[in-house]
Amino acid sequence: MRNRRRRARTALTVVLAAVLGVAGCDTLGGASPAPKGGKASRPVPVWDSSPSSIAAVGDSITRGFDACTVLSDCPEVSWATGTNTRVDSLAVRLLGRTGAAERSWNYAVTGARMTDLPGQMAHAVTRKPQLVTVMAGANDACRTTTSAMTSVAEFRASFEKAMSTLREALPKTQVYVASVPNLKRLWSEGRTSPLGKQVWKLGICPSMLGDADDLTSAATLRRDTVQQRVRAYNKVLAEVCAKDERCRFDGNAVFDYRFGTGQLSRWDWFHPSTDGQARLAAIAYRTVTAKEPVS
Repeated sequence: MRNRRRRARTALTVVLAAVLGVAGCDTLGGASPAPKGGKASRPVPVWDSSPSSIAAVGDSITRGFDACTVLSDCPEVSWATGTNTRVDSLAVRLLGRTGAAERSWNYAVTGARMTDLPGQMAHAVTRKPQLVTVMAGANDACRTTTSAMTSVAEFRASFEKAMSTLREALPKTQVYVASVPNLKRLWSEGRTSPLGKQVWKLGICPSMLGDADDLTSAATLRRDTVQQRVRAYNKVLAEVCAKDERCRFDGNAVFDYRFGTGQLSRWDWFHPSTDGQARLAAIAYRTVTAKEPVS
């Protein structure tokens, strides 16, 4: 009888040890002990939809060029970091108006191409932002001729370098990447304005907007070539971003947005107006706050 009781106690001890061992495993399957109180820790989500600071890099669109006055930047209406009430920028939506003024920084430069992005990113990381917004590529397609456009390989290399610059300094900072706008739609909308076409003759995006009323096969081929290059750039942005678990591409939302003349600057019929900036801000906010990345 004593032997049977001893064997029973031994078996019970083994069972309890096994049960306690399982209870002590963490939520990721490791062997760490359970926290005090008996509650297992929950894994921290990779994507935070409410970052506390934002830095923006890119080109004239993010600088609000020609949105307020002719031939001038207007960062206060920037879709990314502006504080203008008519835009309700991404920074305002995420940080509040005071937070946007104090904890968002705009390092975009009018005229910048993708090759300039690594340098801008190097400046941005000094602020240690929790979110970086990227909108670049239009100037890579907007060249004097189609042959002068940035090659897809060079575009990819520059974007990868910019991402590496960020990751080396800030491995956990999140990135929102906007697609390159649809330049061909911009041509089709803007050419309805006689004033717009006159302004385009000054040299705005000649690869797409030059000879706006020319509908010959050569002109059509030129515009289609630019359009194909923009699509290729967007494919690069999507692919590079997909390799980083803390990067979200907009799923071509900016490219696909069917903007009209009301979203274009009344001075150059190319850059976004204040209303256009507001539409870009809304697209960015939806992407950043979505429960899952855009497929």
